Amino acid sequence: MFSFFFIILLSYLLGSIPTSIWVGKIVKKVDIREHGSGNAGATNTFRILGWKAGVAVSLIDLSKGFVAAYYISQLGYYIEDVPVSIGAWETDIFMRILAGTFAVIGHMYPLYAGFKGGKGVITAAGMLYGIEPISISLGITVFLIVLFSSRYVSLASVAGCFSYPLFLLMLRYGFELPIDGSLIVISAVVASGIIIKHHTNIRRLLNGTENRISSFKPARGRLNKEESS
Repeated sequence: MFSFFFIILLSYLLGSIPTSIWVGKIVKKVDIREHGSGNAGATNTFRILGWKAGVAVSLIDLSKGFVAAYYISQLGYYIEDVPVSIGAWETDIFMRILAGTFAVIGHMYPLYAGFKGGKGVITAAGMLYGIEPISISLGITVFLIVLFSSRYVSLASVAGCFSYPLFLLMLRYGFELPIDGSLIVISAVVASGIIIKHHTNIRRLLNGTENRISSFKPARGRLNKEESS
């Protein structure tokens, strides 16, 4: 039981690392939350600090989810020399999902940044790469297609999140791959949470007031009210 709570806590603390905030202060001596959308996410970093800082933030945020799901979830084997179990939930995939989910929660509500973080899309992608890479690769393909065709990051994020559980169902029942049922259920919950956090973007999309991404060059202090993912 100790290892169960330790894994959850460590995953949350890892996810709580406010990458964009720290990179902003190191690179430009600015608080990313005071510029652009005010969101502590990778898209706002691309917009305000440029592509180099944006790529760095994206890779670190992706790694947070991956490390939690792929490595931290396995600490039960080293702490207690047995798999972590909670009643009937004694599966490796369950702990990977749980650890990755808490990393996403940490990214969205970071302890180190007043519980105001990003929207969790990239960290969730990293978590899912640590669990089942085929379906998340398909989801990211949807994200990129929507992004480059519409230039709306928010729409691409929502489309990618919505499609991911559908790809899991397709792989399990259409191609008969060994996709764990708990992954389908929890991924749907995580995707729903990320979509809900985009509610203001969805409202602006419906109203036709959402801003498009026009460039990956630094904004040089220009304020842009588009919220990022």
